[in-house]
Amino acid sequence: MKDTLNLITEARKAGRGSLTEAEGKQLLESFGVRAPRSVQVKGAKEASLAVRDLKAPYVVKVVSPDILHKSDAGGVKLNLQGADEVVDAILSMANQPLIREANVEGYLIEEMLPRGQEIVVGAVRDPYFGPMVMVGLGGIFVEVLKDVAFRICPIGEQDAWQMLAELRGAAILDGARGGEAVDKKAIVEVIMRLAGPDGLLMALDEELTEVDINPLIVSSAGAIAADARFILSSQDSDQLATVPDAPDDGLSVIDRYTPLFQPNSIAVVGASTTGVTMANTFIRRMKAYGFPGNMYPIHPKADEVEGLKAYPSLADTPDPIDYAYIAIGSKRIPELLASANGRVKFAQVLSSGFGEIEEGKALEQELVKSARQGGCRVIGPNCLGMYSPRGRVTFPVNPPEEVGSVGIISQSGGLGTDIIKRGQWRGVRFSGVVTMGNSADLGPSDLLEYYFSDPQTKVVGLYLEGVKDGRRLFELLNSKEATKPVVILKGGRSAQGNAAAASHTGALAGDQRAWEALCQQTRCAMVSSVDEFIDTLLAFQNTTLRPERPTRQVVLFGNGGGTGVLATDYFAELGLNIDPFAAETRATLEALELPPGTSVANPIDAPVGTLQEENGWIAGKILDRVYDTSNPDAIVMHLNLASFVGRGDKDPVDNLIKVAEHVQITHPGRSHFMLVLRSDGSQELDDIKRKYRQQALAVGIPVYDEVTNAAQALSVVQAMEVRFAARQR
Repeated sequence: MKDTLNLITEARKAGRGSLTEAEGKQLLESFGVRAPRSVQVKGAKEASLAVRDLKAPYVVKVVSPDILHKSDAGGVKLNLQGADEVVDAILSMANQPLIREANVEGYLIEEMLPRGQEIVVGAVRDPYFGPMVMVGLGGIFVEVLKDVAFRICPIGEQDAWQMLAELRGAAILDGARGGEAVDKKAIVEVIMRLAGPDGLLMALDEELTEVDINPLIVSSAGAIAADARFILSSQDSDQLATVPDAPDDGLSVIDRYTPLFQPNSIAVVGASTTGVTMANTFIRRMKAYGFPGNMYPIHPKADEVEGLKAYPSLADTPDPIDYAYIAIGSKRIPELLASANGRVKFAQVLSSGFGEIEEGKALEQELVKSARQGGCRVIGPNCLGMYSPRGRVTFPVNPPEEVGSVGIISQSGGLGTDIIKRGQWRGVRFSGVVTMGNSADLGPSDLLEYYFSDPQTKVVGLYLEGVKDGRRLFELLNSKEATKPVVILKGGRSAQGNAAAASHTGALAGDQRAWEALCQQTRCAMVSSVDEFIDTLLAFQNTTLRPERPTRQVVLFGNGGGTGVLATDYFAELGLNIDPFAAETRATLEALELPPGTSVANPIDAPVGTLQEENGWIAGKILDRVYDTSNPDAIVMHLNLASFVGRGDKDPVDNLIKVAEHVQITHPGRSHFMLVLRSDGSQELDDIKRKYRQQALAVGIPVYDEVTNAAQALSVVQAMEVRFAARQR
């Protein structure tokens, strides 16, 4: 390890931002990765003697800190058969324009490797999560098709094998189309020597910013690094001084955050006696929502605000404050918190003008230091507030009153409002919603840790734009405490800094790859829109994961043949199978002698006339026989409400929902059940749909607008079941 660090230290002393290829290969060999035999010379004169200990054919490469892409500069010559050809190659290189202008330290002469499959193994240091490892097939696969897989380090051997399996060209490694199969175990060993717990990347975490082994030549005989590029991290730092960690309060996670989610006392800073500010609105909404505790407006002069007795400072309230809602000018807040004298547990700072702008970064540091001095923790700044139905705390108007099982952490206040209100109409019920803004002190990982411990919370949803403690988030999601599914809606998924990347790995990484890797390695899933976020949370709220039997086989039942055909294709694309029933199931369904036009093949296409049989209870007979003779992992019932309009007095939808409840009771735990209520968008049908949605949700059945929405949510359930199963093995 000491010799390894010496290589990096000497490179830095020489003013280089990277290791030479020879140094890089020396570094790889110190961690057990094979490289070709080689020698470095200063020029052509030394070449003849230098190659005597090497076996032809040879490769010659220019060595220069100014040239990262040697081939582009004409600095690579292959398949040289003797010393004379090596000398000629060096002389020719020296006359290349880009090489003439560069600071050339010498030329690397290597034994040329036998043919094999080219693999790229690399790494990049992600700004959030630290080192990430990449593997991909070489040549066109990485250059054009970008066929690569990433993981956050450290990884286990199972992760390395999964990375290879994810590659679209994975079959090539097994000898597809008459090719020679390669030693995949050797690739895995190289990946582990880089990215395992004791690998190069963890040992040199902060020293490196990009790594490329490109290519790694792999054959049936093993793997050898033909080229290696190591980009060193910058040692410059213009960051502000870090804020010290909060002292350990000695409390359990639940006890620490109960005052936040169920406060007995709330202070409101920023309410006016003459106008309506955000703080005034907060007080009014809290009164309307029925907050049962004490609420203390903080005002330097007024005796009363919004009908409540006011106090001049946080230190003057009759009781200590569990939760302070602060909406005043940013520059006044640090002094306010410093003077709290240990009487405030949590302060949610709505005010902006902090780290979200360049000139506010120092003030944000001061804010947190002052909070430490005053003995409180900060949520925000630059956020909207918190919603906790169990504590009767809210920032949006008229939120759901029921205490639910979905915990939300949002770095956007506006989006937090959207999630609450749109989720409310869709039937999502929350255990809590915390908007976190800049997360200057408490961050998403802190609240995630609480939700994992909270018995009320069943699933966690995160809206994130970035995380300052990405490493902690990764470790928490990988910990034994991570027993609940986590759904991530990620904002800002475009690549960061790719134009400046010096390696294939850096150019291909980008911000999105890290989050995709996070989901592959942990019990979380990523979605791409607010609607998909809510659909997925609704599924987890109303289903119980079955890791022992991940969802694959789906029965689709409803009215609309074309809908069933399209849905079958869509489900299949998501890895969910709507397979025709076996003969026994077909026979028992056909024995019902259903009206003409009914298909019982799966999808079960039952026209409205069929669904009106027995006032809708015929559906119960159909589903009972499906359960008795088959073993579906999920049932999706879809009803086109427009088809029932004008069909007489028989509206069977009410009973169809009762049928759905019936099969859940009579066949408990057998399959996930989802209901799709399709509408034409008219006011009449939307009102009917709203009524039936509430009816279904009351018995624990999630309702979706289209079959595709249900399929997408069910596919995330399936993925989570697979990940939970993998963690249990």
